Amino acid sequence: MSLARIFSRAQVGINAPEVMVEVHLGNGLPAFHIVGLPEASVKEAKDRVRSALENSQFGFPDQRITVNLAPADLPKDGGRFDLAIAVGILVASGQIVCPDIHKYEFYGELALNGEIRAVNAILPSVLGAKEQNRCCFLPLENDSLASLVSGVKRKAVSSIQEVWGDLLNQQPLPLNITYPDCTQAPDFLLDLSDVKGQPGAKRVLEIAAAGGHNLLFLGPPGTGKSMLAQRMSTIMPTMSDDEAIDTAALYSIIGPLNRFNQLASATISKSSSHLLCRCAGRRFV
Repeated sequence: MSLARIFSRAQVGINAPEVMVEVHLGNGLPAFHIVGLPEASVKEAKDRVRSALENSQFGFPDQRITVNLAPADLPKDGGRFDLAIAVGILVASGQIVCPDIHKYEFYGELALNGEIRAVNAILPSVLGAKEQNRCCFLPLENDSLASLVSGVKRKAVSSIQEVWGDLLNQQPLPLNITYPDCTQAPDFLLDLSDVKGQPGAKRVLEIAAAGGHNLLFLGPPGTGKSMLAQRMSTIMPTMSDDEAIDTAALYSIIGPLNRFNQLASATISKSSSHLLCRCAGRRFV
């Protein structure tokens, strides 16, 4: 077939709206066009996709290739559509024959050698795929974070060749890789008992933590504002699973959580007011 429709997701704030990647191979001089309000990083996907397919021993169609990212009025940015575009070209050119392609979603940025790199905001995308009951093909680096969402079907991939082998049932990938459970309460280095005196301020922290109220710290330097704020997280109540997932989704929008290894502030864990993400068994802000 010369037309393929592949599902992916964009990033708009904390949401991940569905994007249909339509790929058409037509007659005419060889060309590669991407339409659908793509930003510069998306337009550059045509060079990454071409090199990735050729270096992965796939044939690149010598035809007029048109890629439409629908809906057309939704801005698209980043490299998250690379994998979906590449799969669409392989399906449209007949190199992948998969009648159930509509049951999958694809996210991932392609390297020039065909490897698949991590993308931002993976949790909102996975949550959206779960609502549509679709299986996700996502980068291996993102899979441990995506595993925090229960009930979603995931396949972690590290190259475009692995996607090809799975869709053709030649080398099926494992579904829903499990990771060590690291959701125990963290060992805090700070404690509210470190604060000497200030019974009124500590009482306000306890009330705000118990009731979920906002706090505004005012005062001259050296009065203990930062010290109190740093210890606020150690007395906050336990998050529900949904609250913990929403919190992790916000951090996943900033970037892959392994970027936060260098930060030495509070951890995110499912106990207390935090979510401990199961990425290499480490804790992240």
